[in-house]
Amino acid sequence: MSKKLILKVTYHELLKELKQHIRSAQAKAALAVNSSLIQLYWNIGKMIAGNQALFEGRNNYVEQLAKDLRAEFPDMKGFSKRNIFYFRKLYLLYAGSSVQQLAALKEEDTEEIPVQQPAALSVEASIQQAVGLNWDILGVPWGHHILLLDKTKTSDEALFYLQQIIENNWSRTILTLQLEQDLYHRQGKAITNFEQNLPEKQALMARQIFKDPYNFSFLTLEPQAQELDLERQLTEHITRFLLELGKGFAFMGRQVALQVGEKDYRLDLLFYHIRLRCYVVIDLKVVEFEPEFAGKMNFYLSVVDDQLKMPEDEPSIGIILCKNKNKLEVEYALRGMNKPIGVSEFTLSRRLPKKLKSTLPTVEEFENELSKKLK
Repeated sequence: MSKKLILKVTYHELLKELKQHIRSAQAKAALAVNSSLIQLYWNIGKMIAGNQALFEGRNNYVEQLAKDLRAEFPDMKGFSKRNIFYFRKLYLLYAGSSVQQLAALKEEDTEEIPVQQPAALSVEASIQQAVGLNWDILGVPWGHHILLLDKTKTSDEALFYLQQIIENNWSRTILTLQLEQDLYHRQGKAITNFEQNLPEKQALMARQIFKDPYNFSFLTLEPQAQELDLERQLTEHITRFLLELGKGFAFMGRQVALQVGEKDYRLDLLFYHIRLRCYVVIDLKVVEFEPEFAGKMNFYLSVVDDQLKMPEDEPSIGIILCKNKNKLEVEYALRGMNKPIGVSEFTLSRRLPKKLKSTLPTVEEFENELSKKLK
């Protein structure tokens, strides 16, 4: 290789490395700026909450404060009247108060709170102390915080989503979707026997990962659909399916073959969970839960542990997804099983009742009627 070519290759390697360093620095700078803003907003909110009497009743100073701050800092965005209300919500949320009860700063509020002297804006440690969460929360964009303040009812709920944003790097679109699908009230709600069949730490983690019900509204299934139809559509929409399952699931296949003696068996869906370090078998049922489903899953897990599980893997977990279930019946069915099994329901997209649907015009009928009106 000529010296000229060697220099050229070396230059391109240097350029590539420099670009990586610059992008890394840009990302860190953006994060630092966002962190500083969240700290500032939180402290402003704290000062407003501490001087509540100024911002209540008919003579509240919110609008005047917004004007004065914009006049003093014309190059800074974010000092709108609307945002100032959010600053106080932000402080009360991070201080562990109920968003529903304490975050509403309304102009008609009349509660008298003694006026206090403004606190210094350099109390950064107070956020960390009040929140009790990872310092990374300051890296969550302001738009995400506004969504949480608007869409959640309690501080516990808001902080749950906040932690999910940090762990999963959710965009605002994904956060909106998870809020709409009420992840907070579904996460960790599957009926399981994990405590009896998994080590304590593994059982706790597994319970938090599986939810009930699972929302498959992205599917378009007819009422008479069979398990194979559900399975096929879930794998065709694997990205949405994995998002609904949650972080850590790696798709291993559908209709995975297992041979036991002279017979062949097939798993509906097989996953491997990175954090749990185990195989996860999903059995799909488009009917109500039946106790024999648990026995079949117990059998599947025994075979998977024997044929697929490696020595370093944790015990495999089974999840039965069914159209509906009776809680007591599920608990009895799982009580005698020696393999970790969970049972959850799934919901599909809502369709119009046939009677109502038959009374509505088709697209063609609507277009024909519209054209008549326009003539």
